[in-house]
Amino acid sequence: MDPSRYLQRIGHPLDVPLLPESLASLMDHHLRLVPFENLDIHLGVPISLDLRDMYGKIVARRRGGFCYELNGLFAWLLSEIGFEVDMLAARVVGSGGTLGIEYDHMVLLVHLEDDWLVDVGFGDSHRTPLRLGTDEVQPDPVGQFRVIESHAGPRLERRKGDGDWIGQFVFTTQPQVLSAYMPACRWQQTSPDSHFTQQRVATIALPDNGRLTYSGTRRIETTAHGRTEVELESEEAWWSGLAEELGISLDR
Repeated sequence: MDPSRYLQRIGHPLDVPLLPESLASLMDHHLRLVPFENLDIHLGVPISLDLRDMYGKIVARRRGGFCYELNGLFAWLLSEIGFEVDMLAARVVGSGGTLGIEYDHMVLLVHLEDDWLVDVGFGDSHRTPLRLGTDEVQPDPVGQFRVIESHAGPRLERRKGDGDWIGQFVFTTQPQVLSAYMPACRWQQTSPDSHFTQQRVATIALPDNGRLTYSGTRRIETTAHGRTEVELESEEAWWSGLAEELGISLDR
């Protein structure tokens, strides 16, 4: 496993000072070059949380993954560079404020002079690291974010424009190890109640703060000029689009 090859995978310079600005740059590059995707679940391929397997998938085969894979491997990269990083357990906030299962999501905590919340595995969320230890509103290219205290622990919330604050997830600050996420990872792959088993998705951040998503049989693009949604005419068109626009090429 080679950190330099990983940095090349995300198109990032190899010289990475241990600064908040470097952390923001790494996160931005990762979100724009490595898609969030659950395709293995729909192809019947078990997802491994072994670091070498994740490296082979994301770096060597230039795939994406979902939260445990993306944040798990990114934590390894940050550690290899020299950042002090913890993996944290989170529970996604659903409709009506319900919380997902334990270890529903993985998010990262990076310790510099301040502590920073980093996430390259949530799909559509903040594009820059968020400072912990404050409940102040933090501006981000895709909206406003804040971390507030709740009965279930620290809670990340997002607001677009003058809209309402919407909960994204609650989390603990207790450091975790990869194996702790494995039961939840299996559940996400197999349970009919998991939204990952209900529909295939592949999505990536665009440089203009937009997003390109292949979901079900649709291609969805969101930019500053609005949202376009196209029903793709065939299965071949769906997979061809994935290869051309998200760089995902698979033997099916």
